[in-house]
Amino acid sequence: MRAKSTTSGEESSSETSDISTRQTIRRLLRESPLIDGHNDLAWEFRRTANNQLDAIDLSGNTRPSGLVTDLPRLRAGGVGGQFWSVYVPPELTNGSAVTAVLEQIDVVHRLIARYPRDLELALTADDIVRIHREAKIASLIGLEGGHSIGNSIGAMRMMSALGARYMTLTHITNNEWADSGTDEPAHHGLTRFGEDVVREMNTLGMLVDLSHVSDETMAAALRVSKAPIIFSHSSARALCHHPRNVPDDILKLVAANGGLVMVTFIPEFLTETDRFDEIALTAERRRLAALHPGDVGRIKAGVAEWRTTHPAPRAATLLEVADHIDHIRAVVGIDNVGIGSDYEGFDNPPAGLQDVSCYPALLGELFKRGYTEEEIKKVAGQNLLRVLRAAEQIAA
Repeated sequence: MRAKSTTSGEESSSETSDISTRQTIRRLLRESPLIDGHNDLAWEFRRTANNQLDAIDLSGNTRPSGLVTDLPRLRAGGVGGQFWSVYVPPELTNGSAVTAVLEQIDVVHRLIARYPRDLELALTADDIVRIHREAKIASLIGLEGGHSIGNSIGAMRMMSALGARYMTLTHITNNEWADSGTDEPAHHGLTRFGEDVVREMNTLGMLVDLSHVSDETMAAALRVSKAPIIFSHSSARALCHHPRNVPDDILKLVAANGGLVMVTFIPEFLTETDRFDEIALTAERRRLAALHPGDVGRIKAGVAEWRTTHPAPRAATLLEVADHIDHIRAVVGIDNVGIGSDYEGFDNPPAGLQDVSCYPALLGELFKRGYTEEEIKKVAGQNLLRVLRAAEQIAA
């Protein structure tokens, strides 16, 4: 009986501790905004609904649509600011890319107009703080891929005028002026025009985003940029050797630059098990596409059959995300790490981070690992606010 009583007491103590941690995190997110660096919701409207906002009601539960984002869950997650990615495929170039990205910017503007009690466009760090105090979600725009500007700095200036506050220099393939981390080197970093793009972004106050770029492009942009850079959705390569992640030598350059790595939730960027599984899955998809060109149904069926003998791993969890945050903090300090989930941009989120309601669980894990309240605020959003303010000051 004594042993049973002790166990019960331990469980009660643990439950009380968990409740206290949740209450602390909720208070911190009321005091200081949580700002996520990357969400692909706008692309989901294009992909599944031809940009028709009536097709997906964000004020209700979007689970039936297969989405992990809606306003009730954003509220439950304590989100105070969100960079909405305006992605278009890298196959689109020049005028077609510019048209498509303007249509995606239009989706974000229309979403903000449709849900004015919940969303408001933010153009500055002060806007984010004010909107958060008004209990709304500050909505920012991030261009994903330099191909979006159609090799036109003038087009980029106009996108900035429409609210774009960062641009990821490449996507999964090289463009005409910068190398991607998942393509064969063509420029070995940035061309002269690419350097001009970075300088103009500094002038505009647009954050230079180095997620997706090659190591050489990372180093080149860090050399050229006078403003702090960001990685809007990348993790630590020391823990998972994906080319989309940031190696320790670049982490040190980011810290010297005053920049920020916003840790992503994509499983194959978190664990080697998931990375190797993604490599095998990609190879199988390519094999099936060669066998059945254009036959989406047969390719999908083939993948399903392959999965029966190659079950998907379940290695990635909330704990691995916290490990990546820990690593960056250990290498360069607490001032250079944030959160960039990439929700709506990948399948099978980590256990414990299934949707946009789960950020408090991640921050709670950091609290249990000994992070102070001020450190948690920095990871959640204060570091991003600092970077954005620095970019604004340099632009001014």
